[in-house]
Amino acid sequence: GSEPPVVVLTADVFRDNSLTVVLQERVLPNLGSPGMLEQLGRSGYRGPVGLRINPGFGHGHVQACDTGGPSSKHGIWHEDLDAVRKRAWREGFPIVLLHAHIGTGPEADEFLENLARLGARFAEWISSFPDATAVNLGGGIPYPYRPGTPGVDLEGVGAALREIQSAVSRAARRPVRVEIEPGRFFVAPAVVLVARVTEVKETRGNEKGPGQTFVMVDAGFCDLVRPAMYGSYHHISVHGKRGPLIPSAVAGPLCESGDVFTRDAAELIEPRLLPRPSPGDLVVLHDVGAYGVAMSSNYNSIGRAPQVWLEDGQLFLISRRETLEDIVRTECFEPL
Repeated sequence: GSEPPVVVLTADVFRDNSLTVVLQERVLPNLGSPGMLEQLGRSGYRGPVGLRINPGFGHGHVQACDTGGPSSKHGIWHEDLDAVRKRAWREGFPIVLLHAHIGTGPEADEFLENLARLGARFAEWISSFPDATAVNLGGGIPYPYRPGTPGVDLEGVGAALREIQSAVSRAARRPVRVEIEPGRFFVAPAVVLVARVTEVKETRGNEKGPGQTFVMVDAGFCDLVRPAMYGSYHHISVHGKRGPLIPSAVAGPLCESGDVFTRDAAELIEPRLLPRPSPGDLVVLHDVGAYGVAMSSNYNSIGRAPQVWLEDGQLFLISRRETLEDIVRTECFEPL
């Protein structure tokens, strides 16, 4: 393999052909569960590994993205680190990377505080890992999804990273590379989801709750699952529309009542103030570059949306809309 590694496979479970890829392509396995060491040994792998550590703290942007702490499934619990280190030594796996991902947290200040806290833990651990050439602080830099929300201070992040590298290298008594995974900070604002309004309809309030104005669109959680999955916020605008703002619930075509883009962290409908659209108007869901198309699906047998790239004022189709033939092409009926 190369130094630094070109590709790192970070996982809590080996599935499908991932072990084969590690063996054949010399991908660096970054192990998130102790049992993965034994599985690597049985596979015949002999080479360097990384360890993903659960440091006992962390915070995702929502509760469903809990990336560190007792309720997080990710990583090797920090109190088990010494036992795993000894097991790796017995298996003949040099540990060249220590990794942890504590999440961005809902506030930029919390991210910087957790980053410094994680750097201090790496400085404690590094002396026990003489083969480690790098520590990875995970991701990602917080991105402000809500308009008016202040972004993270990048100069502050840079200063924190330099201090962490200095402290870890001093503790190791050798230069140690510091890696980060910027993630959504770059890709989230690069993409929008464009949907077409099909209808505006209303319900009336009763003892079950208030009435709603539903703006029905032709995109659903098969295209962008984050609001339905864990109540993530995406700014919504009606292209080219002005006029009085009305509380609007933007909803899609799927057979689930949860197919609503305007939901809060408790997954309840949270209407947005939007100009009242007309059928045929375009609704834009902003900042969908992270976990958008990557988590899309063929739920309800709907083809995935096409992707259009805009560069220097010119549009390019980079993936076409899926057809029925695309959706059913892997189906078969063969004896096993």
